Parts: sequence; structure tokens; C-alpha cells
Amino acid sequence: MIQMEEAKEKVILVGVSEQDGDDAEDSITELGELVETAGAAVAGILIQKRERMHPGTYVGKGKVEEIRELLLETGATGVVCDDELSPAQLRNLSDMLDVKVMDRTLIILDIFAMRASTSEGKIQVELAQLKYRASRLTGMGKAMSRLGGGIGTRGPGEKKLEMDRRLIGNRISQLKRELAEVRLHREITRGQRAKSKIPVAAIVGYTNAGKSTLLNTLTNASVLEEDMLFATLDPTTRQLELPGKQQILLTDTVGFIRKLPHHLIEAFKSTLEEAKYADFIIHVVDASNPQADKQMYIVYETLRSLGVEDKKIVTLFNKQDLRMDDEPLRDFQADKTLAVSAKYGQGLDAFKEVLSELLREDKILIERVISYQDAGILQLIRKQGELLEEEYQPEGIFVRAYVPMEVYGKFPG
Repeated sequence: MIQMEEAKEKVILVGVSEQDGDDAEDSITELGELVETAGAAVAGILIQKRERMHPGTYVGKGKVEEIRELLLETGATGVVCDDELSPAQLRNLSDMLDVKVMDRTLIILDIFAMRASTSEGKIQVELAQLKYRASRLTGMGKAMSRLGGGIGTRGPGEKKLEMDRRLIGNRISQLKRELAEVRLHREITRGQRAKSKIPVAAIVGYTNAGKSTLLNTLTNASVLEEDMLFATLDPTTRQLELPGKQQILLTDTVGFIRKLPHHLIEAFKSTLEEAKYADFIIHVVDASNPQADKQMYIVYETLRSLGVEDKKIVTLFNKQDLRMDDEPLRDFQADKTLAVSAKYGQGLDAFKEVLSELLREDKILIERVISYQDAGILQLIRKQGELLEEEYQPEGIFVRAYVPMEVYGKFPG
């Protein structure tokens, strides 16, 4: 019996370290994970130390020769650079090496194309890809014909790659109109949530920090959870009941990453803005990752770029079951921090209590007797507040509850 197995594409990773102490090595390690997620294998790694990237070839001419030799030694069929290449850099490297040349942005876009499952996700990915490629139509030269199959070619596909600038421009305009409709629908959904008066918490974090696992464990959301980068793209919202019968909506968001392409930030803005319109931010951190501090910094930088500020933040140091040390992790930007393991439910009861406390901060504690003719207000308390105690007495119903100001104003004098 003959077994047919698809040959795995092999690539060389190339990076530039512009100063001592930068995160070039960590970044290229992450690039390797991205490449493997996209379905290729890493055949070799080259990092050049230089003051700045070469404007024409990304790395210096000598390093280009080293890359050529490494390609021959390993049999690799492509090169992936750790930064977004300009059209000139892409064209020159492709011509000099005579192989497929890609950059970090193209790999991330490729993974997004692979992961997109909803119509909204597919529109967002195609728009980001076309914007990226439109600026490189004149710069890709022979690289266009070298793309063939494999990583870097998912999504719009080769046929769309060969469109002229006018056709791509028309397609971009059409996708923008479709995306505007999606955004309008998302705004209507947000408005309906606001009317329901149920608070919303957005779950954010670096990719593969465990956001989907958290949502699944808390709400049985059945969201795909895998130990890989960008396992889920499409946001999912689920309702969580807290102690005291309080309710909160949890919304999962797309994971953040180093050098997140601006094309993606723009295309996924309506998705990422779930954090902007949320009442609280739940920041999930992979506590087992040696780069946890740097990943936290990147998450906060991305949030700031989206205009997400002045929100109450709860940071969950997740994956405690995988930690190899007891070194305490701190987040000075968070209002509350907790050590949890979303996979095994460790610390999640304490997390629910923290959410309950945050919800109470904006509410007023009342203790009073309500006449039976005003008993209808109890339903409002249950829906928008937290009913701690109710006791039916001859003169009326004794109520002890936390209520928002607008409900407090409706109480009979």
C-alpha cells in the first residue's frame, strides 16, 4: 500500500537586531511558531546585527549570500523575514535569492485566512490581504509567479493576486461596504446589550494565552481551543451568572501579537473595539511563558492604540498548572490580579467573586420594606441589581439589595 504524504514546505527565518537587548531573538522564535502554524517547517535561522534594516534588501549583501548558501544546504524553498518588507526589499530579495520571499505580515494574514470561519471574519481577512498586496503589485515582480501554493497563498488566492490595481481597488471598495454593514450590525447588537443593562467584560490577551479556554470553562461556550497561535478569530459573547444572581456578558476577542500588522488592526477594528465598548477588561496572561512581561506590555500598547483607556482591568495569570517556578508575576496596570488555571477551573470561583465586587462598586446598598403594591420593582432589582435578601412581612417585603442609581431613583419615597 502506497502512502501519499504532502511534502512540508521548508523556510529560512531572517531577522534584524537593531540594538543590544532588543527582542529580536524572541520575535524570531515567535515567527517560527507562526510559520509552523501556517503549515511549514523551519529549516534555519539567521539574525543580523546592524544599526537599521537595509532599505533595499532588509539585510546586508553579505548576509544575503549567507542566506543563499543556507538555502542550498537545507533544501529550503522560501525565506520569511521578521518584519514587513517594502515592495523594493521584497523584489530585490526575491530576485537575488530566486526563491519565494515572504514577511511576518504575510504569514499572519495567511493564518488568519486559514482560521476565518464566519462571513465577517472572511471579509476582514480578505480586505487586509488585498490592502497589503495592492501596495506590492509593482514590487513583487517575479515573486508573484513564485508564490505557487503553500503558505502565503491562502485567502484571495493566485487569481486575485494577478488582478490589476483597478480591479483590486474595486474589490477593496466592495469589501469596505460589506464591512460597514457588519459594523452597523455590531453597533446595533451593542446598543441592544446596552438596553439590557447587563454589563459587558471583554476578554483580551496575547495569542494563545487561554482566552477561549476561560470562556468555555466559565460558560460552556464550545469555542475552539487549541495550543496554537490565533486558534480563534471570531468574537464570541456568552452570559455568565455570578454569585448573588448577578449577570455579566463575556466577549472573547482576537489575540494580540508582536508587530500586529496595521492592515489587520484596521480590518478587524470592529472586532477589536469590543474591548473599547466593554465595561471591564479581563486580561488573560500565559503565566507559564518566560516572555509574559513582554506580552503584557504588547497587549497594553495595542489597547492604547485602539483607544481603550480608563477601564477597570482584572488580570488573570493563567496556566498556573504549567508554571515551572514560583516567581510572582505582577501587573501594576490592573485593578485586580488573580492566579488561575482556566483549563482546570483553579481560581475561577475567586474570579467570579472579584467580578461581583466590581459590579457592586457602582451600586447602592438598600435595606427597606416595600409595600406589596410596589412589588413590581423586585423584578427590576433582579434584572439590573443584586438581590441579597427578601422577606415577606405583614407590612410589606423587606428587601436588602445592591441596585444601580437609576433603579434606586425608581423606589417609592
